[in-house]
Amino acid sequence: MTMAVSTKEEALYLPRLAELIKVEQLTEREKLFEFAFKDGGELGHQPGQFVEVSLFGIGEAPISISSSPTKKGSFELAVRRIGNVTTALHQLVKGAAVGIRGPFGRGFPIEPLKGKDLLFVCGGIGLFPLRSLINYVLDNRNSFNKIIILFGARNPKERVFVDDLARWAAREDVQFMETVDVGDETWAGHVGVITTLFPDFEIDPGKTMAFIVGPPVMYRFAIAEAKKKQLPDEQIIISLERKMKCGVGKCGHCQINGAYACQDGPVFTYAEVKNLREAL
Repeated sequence: MTMAVSTKEEALYLPRLAELIKVEQLTEREKLFEFAFKDGGELGHQPGQFVEVSLFGIGEAPISISSSPTKKGSFELAVRRIGNVTTALHQLVKGAAVGIRGPFGRGFPIEPLKGKDLLFVCGGIGLFPLRSLINYVLDNRNSFNKIIILFGARNPKERVFVDDLARWAAREDVQFMETVDVGDETWAGHVGVITTLFPDFEIDPGKTMAFIVGPPVMYRFAIAEAKKKQLPDEQIIISLERKMKCGVGKCGHCQINGAYACQDGPVFTYAEVKNLREAL
C-alpha cells in the first residue's frame, strides 16, 4: 500500500535536483554557488528565506539564499566552510548535482517596506541573507525611498561580495558606508567596528525600517545605536539563523524558548525577540 504525498509535503521533505552552474571564491573561507533546477523551475523564494542543501551520502545543511527573487533561472547560495557538509560543498565543481528542499522560513517583509526609508546594517557574512533583500530593493528602486547601506568586516581580506559593494558605493541613489575592524596596507577606508558609522548619517525614525544582520556580538551594539536614533522596536528587523538544522520544526535544534527560528523566523522584529532568553 502506498500513501499519497501532497505537493506541500513534497516541498518540505523531498529534495529537488539542482545543478551547480557557477562557483565564485569570495574569501579564503567563503564561496558563492549558483544553482539551477534540473526541472527548469524557479526556487520561488522571498528575501531572507533559506533552503536545505543535500549532498548525497554526506548530509544536508540549511543555507541562506543570497540572490534576489528578481534573478530568474537560477539562485545563489553563499557558504562559509565550517563543517562536513559545507566542506564537501566547497569541493564541488561546475556540473555537480545537489538536492534542494525549500524555501523555508519567514523572510523579510516586502509590501510594508514600500515607500519607506531603509537602513541595512551588514556585519561580515550577515550580508549573505541581506544581499537578497538589498538587490531586490535596488531592482525595484522606485518603490522605496532613502536607502542607507552599512557594511563592516573584520579586515580587508574578509570583505565579501566586493563587486556588489563597489556597485552600491557608485550609485547616486544609495548612501553606502563601509568599515573594517582592523586595516592593513591595502585599506584606505574607514577603520573601526560597524557602529562607528552610525554618527555619519541621519534617519527619520517615523518612516525608516532597519535591517541588522551579523555575528551575535554585533546585535546588541548595533540595536543600541538604532535605538539611539529613536527607531521603534517594531522597525528593527534581524535574522536568527543559528542552530537551524531540519528546516521544518521537527528536530528542535533552533528552538528559542517557544519560537523556532526555522519556522517562526529566521526573520524577526526586535520587538518579537527582545524578551526571549538566548535569542540575542
